[in-house]
Amino acid sequence: MNKGTAIVGFLLCFIAGMGLMWGVDRNGSARQAGGEEISASADGSATWSDEDAAVPVSSKDPVWGNRTAPVTLVLFSDFQCPFCSKVETTITQLKEKYGPDKLRVVWKSSPLPFHPNARPASLAAETVFRLGGSKAFWKFHDTAFQNQQALSPEKYLEWAAASGVDKAKWKASFDKGEYAKKIDDDMAIGKSAGVQGTPASFINGNFLSGAQPIEKFTAVIDEELGKAKAALAAGTKPDKVYAKLAGENKAKAPKADAPKADAKPAEDDKTIWKVPAGDGPVRGGADALVTIVQFSDFQCPFCSRVEPTMDEVAKTYGDKVRVIWRNNPLPFHPRAEPAAEVAMEARAEKGDKGFWAAHDLLFKNQQKIADEDLLGYAKELGLDVDKVKVAMKDHKYQPGMQADMDLADDIQASGTPHFFINGRRLVGAQPMEKFKAVIDEEMAKAQALIAKGVKAKDVYAELIKDGKEPPPPEKKTVDAPAANSPWKGGKDAKVTMQIFSDFQCPFCKRVEDTLKQVDTAYGDKIKVVWRHKPLPMHKDAPLASEASQEAFAQKGNTGFWKMHDLLFDKQGSGPDVLQRAALESYAETLGLDMGKFKKALDANTHKAFVDSESAVADKAGISGTPAFVINGYFISGAQPFAKFKKIIDKALAEAGVKK
Repeated sequence: MNKGTAIVGFLLCFIAGMGLMWGVDRNGSARQAGGEEISASADGSATWSDEDAAVPVSSKDPVWGNRTAPVTLVLFSDFQCPFCSKVETTITQLKEKYGPDKLRVVWKSSPLPFHPNARPASLAAETVFRLGGSKAFWKFHDTAFQNQQALSPEKYLEWAAASGVDKAKWKASFDKGEYAKKIDDDMAIGKSAGVQGTPASFINGNFLSGAQPIEKFTAVIDEELGKAKAALAAGTKPDKVYAKLAGENKAKAPKADAPKADAKPAEDDKTIWKVPAGDGPVRGGADALVTIVQFSDFQCPFCSRVEPTMDEVAKTYGDKVRVIWRNNPLPFHPRAEPAAEVAMEARAEKGDKGFWAAHDLLFKNQQKIADEDLLGYAKELGLDVDKVKVAMKDHKYQPGMQADMDLADDIQASGTPHFFINGRRLVGAQPMEKFKAVIDEEMAKAQALIAKGVKAKDVYAELIKDGKEPPPPEKKTVDAPAANSPWKGGKDAKVTMQIFSDFQCPFCKRVEDTLKQVDTAYGDKIKVVWRHKPLPMHKDAPLASEASQEAFAQKGNTGFWKMHDLLFDKQGSGPDVLQRAALESYAETLGLDMGKFKKALDANTHKAFVDSESAVADKAGISGTPAFVINGYFISGAQPFAKFKKIIDKALAEAGVKK
């Protein structure tokens, strides 16, 4: 595969993944991953086929849901794609909302060529499926997405065994690539159906591209349920509904190369956002009539791609346009933040001119930004190398970067590169023509203000003064925790973080490392309260919650958090690790009174409390896990530490607590 192919492929993943053009988006939140086998599997136990459908499926595919479900969602996905990971939350919510009698979910492998671990992961999952059926597949699937950064043959073997298949048989089959053809078949079906990136969903044949919000999915599903009801009433057999509706929907779908005669080109977004200029590095005149605020990432390939265009903007407009740099290192670009530290240290030592010299050198050498490379560039730039080392080691400029990242989050600049031209959004590595069109429009507006007497230095502030401001953080009202709700941190802290979680949810496990960062950063400044929210598709979660609550009953908060840590540590390491026998072994390890523990589980002593906690979440409109309420502010999913820090700091400030 040549470099050009890789770049094109990456682009396709991005376009399909988020619907944003020519850029990279930050990895999104997730609540939980889908789950249990309900229909036939590929082991030959119940052969069936919808191979005559517009998007063919059969018992050769991993399936969740019933054969006669009126709506079938065929998902083309890639285990290494961050947007595929993001859409898993939505798929799980859909399973919970509609259930197996209304919705069937079918997996198709679509590993993208620039994701080196994607095809081996697909082969590993397919091998699990062939040996253990759909139930084993979905367990492997959940674990793989939970550990998306750790995809490797060694892990596949470990996860396959945890999914319940024979390790030796799996390894022999995987090593031979025995089921590789199925992946090629899936990709051929996807290509025929028009799949160009991942994730790609077909709902009864209706195409939905990327990690769209759940509302997009439910709108299509609800419409298809109505069509299915009519088809059944007209005499269509339940097992033929999918093929019938998928065919009809495909026939009605507009052709990509045949737009309607009256179709109008989409208008540019002319919304003005109130984006503060800030004190970031600047290139261009202080009295420029057009200000471009640029959110960028030194490791992002699309940020690199747009740089020649930015150079062309500078040559074309000179001091009439100024560019203000904002750092937005994305979490899946681990070298972006160290590179930014070097650039910001260059600015500290040599001003804006030093920053832009570092900026140019870093993008020129984007494929070589390991620590030793960065120190070499520092020397080449004439910087104090010892100071650069300290900046990288101590994350000296992280607070300023975090402020930039918070602003990006506020104004929905989730991907890079991202631009605001006199407050107008422009997303991605767009061509010069796109920049010129917006700049020229804004230049005319600025000149009109100058004609009215506005000073050039005040033009930007005047243009954005009535601009759109970030929406306030989402809030939820939840009932106060009960006296027997486990907690840690400051007993009388003025900020309380309530965690709605599920011991079997992989995303709840994923966020635990982030919550440890929260503990370290804030200690007794906040009170952390646990609220049980076992999800319906996680059959072992309710009893695990009861076990943790009995640990609390016997040994208080210390007992609960020790059991909590054990449960999450064991999650995903085997099929029975949250079942009764395992729970008893954990209780024994923790030194609990086993007579009382067994009696509590036998009698479901804590079930009513666990159910009541879940009801609190339902009442507040919290349907997924993990979910957090911080002095009323709501955070959904396994978000990065920065998201928690932003909300906690806001809550502390409002409570009058110094950081």
